[in-house]
Amino acid sequence: MAARINKINHDEKTKRLIAASQLLNRLTAHGNGTVEMTPSQVQAAKIVIAKSIPDLKQMELVGDADRPIAIQAIRREIVENPDN
Repeated sequence: MAARINKINHDEKTKRLIAASQLLNRLTAHGNGTVEMTPSQVQAAKIVIAKSIPDLKQMELVGDADRPIAIQAIRREIVENPDN
């Protein structure tokens, strides 16, 4: 295969996300039984992934008893990425 003429230069955030994605793929393969990993490898992968990809946390919106929160509209909007 020929080498790339135009090399892709990723920023540090993109490089971290790519590395985390590779670790996720390896952990998934380990969970499926196709790849063997030691307990310390699993723990290290979990730590790196936690530092690269934030955990999703549950949020609850509550209002007053007199003025409960009501959703007026749900909109989908495309915005520019501030990191680019």
